[in-house]
Amino acid sequence: MKNKNVLFMTQAAMIAAIYVVLTVVFAPLSFGEIQIRLAEALTILPVFTPAAIPGLFIGCLIGNILGGAILPDIIFGSIATLLGASFTYLLRGHGKFMAPIPPILSNILIVPFVLRYGYGIGLPIPFMMLTVGAGEILSCGVLGLILYAALHKYKNTIFKTTAVSN
Repeated sequence: MKNKNVLFMTQAAMIAAIYVVLTVVFAPLSFGEIQIRLAEALTILPVFTPAAIPGLFIGCLIGNILGGAILPDIIFGSIATLLGASFTYLLRGHGKFMAPIPPILSNILIVPFVLRYGYGIGLPIPFMMLTVGAGEILSCGVLGLILYAALHKYKNTIFKTTAVSN
């Protein structure tokens, strides 16, 4: 039991660290009304381990802070990632193509409002839903599924705690 908790916390911490690094290194792409946050590809990881849920949330929170985001973005952007990761975990048995949908939808529904009311960006919210959605489709959908394909064959060795067959 103790080893499982250590493994869970280690996986969560590693996922958070990778998310932060990807967000900060690619900051020019990670923020704004047209954004492709490469770190969002990691939102596929709850398919492999529940440790990805807190890892992604904490990683997004820290990444937003270090990236210079304002408080509403830090809070609601991180909540969008938490919701996306949680629902990806719940859909883990429904096929790999379902996994990217929750983070895409949560970001489409939350981030444009942060951009409008937090940052004061005057673009129409439906337009920002399209731009944020396009970035999420690229990062979660395309890159996330590439990451899934790369990790799927190693799921039983990398993610020992909760390997799921898809």
